[in-house]
Amino acid sequence: METEDSINSINYIIATSMQLSKIGGGVAVNLSKLRGRGASIKKIDSTASGVLPVLKILENVFDYADQLGMRRGSGVAYLNIFHFDLIDFIDCKKINADEKSRIQTLSIGLIIPDKFLQLATENKNFFIFEPNTIYQKYKVLLSDLNMNEWYDKLAADKDILKKELSARNVLTRIAQIQFESGYPYVIYIDNANKQHPLRGLGTIKMSNLCTEIFQLQESSTIGDYGDEDQIRYDVSCNLASLNLVNLLEEKDLEKVIDISMRALTAVSDLTSIKNAPSIRKANESFRSVGLGVLNFTGVLLKNNLAYDDPEVLEFADSLFSAINYYSLLASSNIAKEKNKKFHNFELSDYANGSYFDQYLNNSFEPKSEKVKELLKNIKVPSPEDWAKLKEKVQQDGLYNAYRLAIAPTQSISYLQSATASIQPIISPIETRLYGNSMTYFPMPFLTKENEHLYKSAYQIDQRKLIDVSATIQKHIDQGISTILYVTNNSTTRDLVKLYLYAHHKGLKSLYYVRTKNLQPNECLMCQA
Repeated sequence: METEDSINSINYIIATSMQLSKIGGGVAVNLSKLRGRGASIKKIDSTASGVLPVLKILENVFDYADQLGMRRGSGVAYLNIFHFDLIDFIDCKKINADEKSRIQTLSIGLIIPDKFLQLATENKNFFIFEPNTIYQKYKVLLSDLNMNEWYDKLAADKDILKKELSARNVLTRIAQIQFESGYPYVIYIDNANKQHPLRGLGTIKMSNLCTEIFQLQESSTIGDYGDEDQIRYDVSCNLASLNLVNLLEEKDLEKVIDISMRALTAVSDLTSIKNAPSIRKANESFRSVGLGVLNFTGVLLKNNLAYDDPEVLEFADSLFSAINYYSLLASSNIAKEKNKKFHNFELSDYANGSYFDQYLNNSFEPKSEKVKELLKNIKVPSPEDWAKLKEKVQQDGLYNAYRLAIAPTQSISYLQSATASIQPIISPIETRLYGNSMTYFPMPFLTKENEHLYKSAYQIDQRKLIDVSATIQKHIDQGISTILYVTNNSTTRDLVKLYLYAHHKGLKSLYYVRTKNLQPNECLMCQA
């Protein structure tokens, strides 16, 4: 959800967050439109409190609105990196932060436009802007601005309240705080919008609790008591994940994905959250779902491949092109059966056909003998198949505006004796603490003969991990929860290089940064 700069809107976001948290929903809130600390209110200078008090309220909301005491509510707050309260926002996760400003249980994430990364790469200073002064002069809001077009104009405008900072120092500060806390998440918002098939309908402004959901959004205008509210679109999504080991053993990928898409669509059709009207409106208009995967590394290990072997990228490219194809086919079949397309389908890249260009101009069919053997039970579509699908989608439409998203899937992976999401393993035998008991989860297919393949995520070149995510991202219309794994041997400079590399490779987001203190000559297999 996105809050506007008014008490009415803040109240709406708080109340809706409580309603969603009560029923187990993970909630994300974009605070980028709120005026900064020290801004004027009703022409009285230095009266605004900024975003930090709202963060505190949201943290208390999710602590309070749990699921019958069984599980604490979960939420994340996002802020644009050009916002006036940037430093207060990222410093709230510092371990030594003052208790009045420290945020302990609420997650935080930064929305980073390309312009900031350009300035950081050029080692230039940059300005952070107070949103209300922008609105007062230009009648536009910070989160609605394309900073590639607006930045220079705002930087030169003496009427806009701003602060000057070093872009590289800010990146280093982010890295330092990620080493301490794992936060903030990073959203490459321009990458998300460049790859957005519904760009003709609207703009992506943020992500969700786990950084894999990317959908268009329009904030609602909440009036005074008795006035009519203008309810627009917030983000709604129902998630499920396919076990890739089981999927590859099936001989009918089309049928499995068709059943999965129909199951998720049924959930969407049956969902009606009356107490969250902007979520309800988005669900009814777009019927968005998020079909993902788990046990990607399990497939590799079962077939004697290490995560960083060269065949892995070819395997991922072929497999996920097929998953994308069959999810589109399923959604188009549903649209035809129901005689209903998602809202404003005709404005999408699916309708004009441009979405299919990469598949018409390139073949993603397996080339190496190893990958052909891995995918022997799967029909990977050819460019000719994609041409026929393009014609069908343009004629029959799609029922689901958004289809694919790869969530982190940690706990549910353990339940299936599988590896999480598309991530590498942490250890050959992973541990989780539940209450007062330690539970051990051996990774699948582990034997003495193949233990050398079980490389920890901390031992893998993180650029290889990013390469896997980037390869898969080409075929995912939404996003991927990508976690980075660093050790005490890593530096903030190393982490900043990974931010830039991930952006360059086209990732839409980075989720947590996990840190491990390695001992000299540590043997992860022995430790497990």
